[in-house]
Amino acid sequence: MKKIVLFALAMEVLSGMAQAQDPWTLEQCIQYANENNLQIKMGELSVNMSKDKLLQSKLSIYPSANLNANHAYSFGRVTNYITNQKESRNTQSTSFSFSSSMPLFEGFQLTNTKKQSNYDLLASIQDVETVKNNIALSVASAYLQILYQQELVEVAQRQVEQSEMQVKRTALLVNAGSLPEGNLYEVEALLASDELQLVNSRNQLDLAYLNLTQLLEIKDVENFRIAKPNISEVDSIAVIQNPQEIFTVAQQTMPQILGSQYKVQSSEMGLKIAKGANYPRLTLSGSYSSGAQSYLNNDNPLLTSDPFFTQIKDNASTSVGLSLGIPIFNGGSTRYRVSTARISLDNARLTLENEKNILYKDIQQAYADAIAAQKKHKASQKSKMASEESFRYTENKFNLGLLPAIDYTTARNNLAKAETDLLQAKYELVFKTKILDFYKGVPLSL
Repeated sequence: MKKIVLFALAMEVLSGMAQAQDPWTLEQCIQYANENNLQIKMGELSVNMSKDKLLQSKLSIYPSANLNANHAYSFGRVTNYITNQKESRNTQSTSFSFSSSMPLFEGFQLTNTKKQSNYDLLASIQDVETVKNNIALSVASAYLQILYQQELVEVAQRQVEQSEMQVKRTALLVNAGSLPEGNLYEVEALLASDELQLVNSRNQLDLAYLNLTQLLEIKDVENFRIAKPNISEVDSIAVIQNPQEIFTVAQQTMPQILGSQYKVQSSEMGLKIAKGANYPRLTLSGSYSSGAQSYLNNDNPLLTSDPFFTQIKDNASTSVGLSLGIPIFNGGSTRYRVSTARISLDNARLTLENEKNILYKDIQQAYADAIAAQKKHKASQKSKMASEESFRYTENKFNLGLLPAIDYTTARNNLAKAETDLLQAKYELVFKTKILDFYKGVPLSL
């Protein structure tokens, strides 16, 4: 039985390790960031505060109700209700009251406050969405950087393998007397350089993984790996829409624009609230109170109090009233609040226009970057093809002893640079076009 339990525990641990090592897709990384990023969590707390504020503003339009009760003991001289003389008596008394009031008119301040709280809530939700968008773009950039570094490692690995083969081939030719010994030294130096480049590429890959895990707030970097999507069909990527068309769509969907619009509406309500202080206030109020009194340690039958509930009934008092307040002069406080609210509204409108300008400039820049990346990718493809042909020709002549090693090394380095430039152009094109799609409301995915 003990062995069965240990086996089950071992299988569970292995299963958990396998699950922890499953590669993450870009969509999973973005979802995890949305659920665990601390900036997003702090933004969600602000949303909860705005919800509470909205609830309080909704409840403020209902009548208020308060119940008060009091029970007290008095020691010393009191009035004898029979003889109307002062006597030294100890008494106890009970009293209670219930009061309620309801605003009938307050210059529409309560209604406008509820509307303002609702706009504040909508704005805080959009602020969280803005943070999510920024983090999603950062995650996508870090994710593509890992893919780029992975391909650089593969290129560096192929270069090392190719150099190792060339070292063996050159050594055979040198031993056979077909090539001078200096060629072998040149090729061995190239192999050492390629091995160093492979180490550097792996280090850059580790740093790229570290960057992404830090964005995701993941502590276990060693077991974290990403899935490698198929993004080989880069030639089919085309930039069709112009910046103005993309901006027309983006300003209707981007949360920073929607949030600024809600803040403008909130400021409009704030101005109405401030102006509402100039209007009269009408309040309906009502109250009910009663009480009872009795003697302590009373040995005089003439001083017997009425029964408790009889006193409560006899001492009951009810009132209903209307209260009207008309503001005439309050030291300029209302004027100040109206002026401040109007400035806040102007500032909110300017902020909205500024957000639109920033968005349009970002789209213009992303569009220009995408076009440039597209051109760079095509040019890099041609450069790589030319470098491959040049290297193939140089390698053949080098193997025949018709070229010095320095020419072979130069051709190899040119090919490596062309491959690196093509990879960089490839991922730049993918990322820039993904940004344009993102502004059009398309979720980030690979």
